Amino acid sequence: MSKFNRRQVTALLGGGLLAPLAAPSIVKARSNQTIFIVVPYASGGTIDNLIRTVAKGMSDVLQQPVLVDNKPGGNGIVGSQAVARGPKDGTMLLAGGTGPISLNVMLRKNLPYKLEDFASVALLCTGPLSLTANPQVPGTDVKSFVEHAKTRSKPMFYATLGPGSVTHLYGLIMSQAMGFPVTDVAYRNNPTQIMDVLSGECDLTFATPSAVIEHVKVGKLKMLAVSTEKRIPVLPDIPTFAESGYPQLNASFWTALHAPAGTPADVITRLNEAANTALKSPEIAKLMDNEMQQVEIGPASLLDSQLAKDVALWGPVIKARNIVLE
Repeated sequence: MSKFNRRQVTALLGGGLLAPLAAPSIVKARSNQTIFIVVPYASGGTIDNLIRTVAKGMSDVLQQPVLVDNKPGGNGIVGSQAVARGPKDGTMLLAGGTGPISLNVMLRKNLPYKLEDFASVALLCTGPLSLTANPQVPGTDVKSFVEHAKTRSKPMFYATLGPGSVTHLYGLIMSQAMGFPVTDVAYRNNPTQIMDVLSGECDLTFATPSAVIEHVKVGKLKMLAVSTEKRIPVLPDIPTFAESGYPQLNASFWTALHAPAGTPADVITRLNEAANTALKSPEIAKLMDNEMQQVEIGPASLLDSQLAKDVALWGPVIKARNIVLE
C-alpha cells in the first residue's frame, strides 16, 4: 500500500505550499492554561458526547482544564475556521471529521481554510456505513439486490444527508461499482431519511448501523452489508461489502483532533498521548460499542493516513461528477 506524507495529502486536496514554520517564540501551553476543544456542531449528539468524555480524560492526564466549546454553523465551517486562526500553543483544538475537513476542502472552492491550516493530533474513532433497504425491495443479500437493481425500470432511490455528504457520495460510488443507476433524495437529518425508507418513499439508505439497527431487528428494514473491512462484532450475521464482492466500497467516517498548523511538535505529542489515554476509558468503550464505531489509538500520523484514504475514496467521484458546494 502506498504511503502518503502530509505534503502529498495537501497537494491532492488542492492545497498550496505548506504553512510557514512556527516562530520559535511561540509560547507552549502551560499546565494552568485551559485547553478548548471546538466542536463545530451544536451540543448533544454522539460527537459532542464523545468529545466531552475525551476532554475529561485528557484533563485528568494533563492535570489542566480541558473544556468543550460548541461553535456550530456552516456545515462545520464556523468552528473549523476559528481553530485554523487560533493560537498555535496547544490551547485550542478542533474536533474535526470527514465533513468539516476532508469533504469541505474537496468540495468548496471558497472555503476560508485549507488542509495545511491544521496539524493532526489524534484520530479518535471511525464509523461504518450500511446498505439498508426497505423490506419490499427484492434481494436477501448484496448479489440478489444488485441483480434486481440492474433489471428494474427505474433508478434506485436512496436517502442522503444532502449534497456532498458522505451518504450522497457513497451512493454514487456504489452505483458505479455495482453498475446500476441511482437517484439521491436529500434530507436534513437521520430520523427523517430513515422514516421515508421505512415508508417506502426511498428504497435504501447508507445510514450508520446504529441508526437503523432497531428497525432491522423487528423486520421493518433489512441490512444487507456494512462498509467495514471486517464484520462488526455486534452484527456477526451482516457481511461486509468486501465479502460480497465489492472491496472498493470499504469506507468510514471519522472524528479526530486537530490543532492549528505551526503548533510545536512536542505539544502535539503531549496532546496525542493524552487523547490516547482518554480513549482507553470504559466510558468511551461503552459509547463506541453503542454507536458501533471503532476506537483508533495511535500517533498523529494515523490521522494523516486517514486523510489520504479520504482523498483516494471521495476525490475521484467529486472530480468525475464535478460536485462543487458554495
